[in-house]
Amino acid sequence: MIRVAPAKDSVRSGEGVRLSLSAPRYGGGMSNVPPQASTAPRVAVIVPAYGVAHLVREALASLQRQTMIDWECVVIDDGAPDDVAGAVAPFLSDPRIRFVHTNNHGVSAARNYAVRQTSAPLIALLDGDDLFRPTYLHTMVTALEGDESLRLATCDARIFGAVPRERTCVNGRKQGTGDGTHGSLADVLDRSFNVYIGTTFRRTDFERIGGFDETMAQSEDFDLWVRLMMLGGRAYYANAVLGDYRVRPGSASSNGGRMLLGNIKVYEKARRTLPDNAPEAPLIDRLLAENRAALAFEHAIDRIVDGDTRRGLAELRAASSQVGGMVWRASFAIWHVLPALARPMLQWRRKAHRRGGAGESTLPGVFGMGG
Repeated sequence: MIRVAPAKDSVRSGEGVRLSLSAPRYGGGMSNVPPQASTAPRVAVIVPAYGVAHLVREALASLQRQTMIDWECVVIDDGAPDDVAGAVAPFLSDPRIRFVHTNNHGVSAARNYAVRQTSAPLIALLDGDDLFRPTYLHTMVTALEGDESLRLATCDARIFGAVPRERTCVNGRKQGTGDGTHGSLADVLDRSFNVYIGTTFRRTDFERIGGFDETMAQSEDFDLWVRLMMLGGRAYYANAVLGDYRVRPGSASSNGGRMLLGNIKVYEKARRTLPDNAPEAPLIDRLLAENRAALAFEHAIDRIVDGDTRRGLAELRAASSQVGGMVWRASFAIWHVLPALARPMLQWRRKAHRRGGAGESTLPGVFGMGG
């Protein structure tokens, strides 16, 4: 069932940005007049808003500031406990924005449902707590419309919120191979071409692979990127900060163990799908081994934090042969003499991860370091 929220005159601004929402501006302030209803949208923006009613207004305001105006947007509330309808209401005077409601079956089901309410040939994903910079849509749409070999397009983004310091996602690292603007399936699999925020892709490709896998409780976006790349072609990276990625305390991006479990499921699924003689098969086998070892590492840390220090340290040493580094070796030397220090040190690390202060790698590290 689709339910449209009633209009309201005003709303409080979300965290971090002061917004005037009583009279939304269209086209990034370039014009106060929305595009005519007859204008066919070039891209559909999907905004899941479960639990982020206090932030979704910032996301929608960033969408209205886009320099490209021929887009459509669906905001979906899949049974959120907060007042998403009230937060979205001031934006519904913009004919490009619609609000729909459905039952809660997870973010993948919500996104798939929202996509079905749209018609544009391209699809862009904007989580309800993230932001687009003004030229995001123009850059992504131009890239995809100009190169049929591209399966997805992405960009760099600022990471902010529950993190020790703000930084960018790519943070100066080279993306993929060659000139750093394109990536292959192997590059996406091993995260040498990483996708963080602001991903746009073709509706036809999305439909060919069956959309988001609704059985995935974690890493559903990574799974989608991998399956899109399995169609053949390349991923495109715009070397510019075109979005803002918010880390919230307790979010999936701040939970290393959950992310590792999600990665493992994605790799297992890809391994089952690809033939044994596929060039990516050995890479997937290696990535599976690394992520399973990293998960064992996290489980050993859990055991120590829960009070079973002796057994946990033994398991940690065994796992560290594959994922440990210099920082861990120094820590083990300390804990060998003073094992009582292991628990408080690892408790501190675990709290840092849950606050979003983990290192940039999914592999474990002490005090937020990759080790």
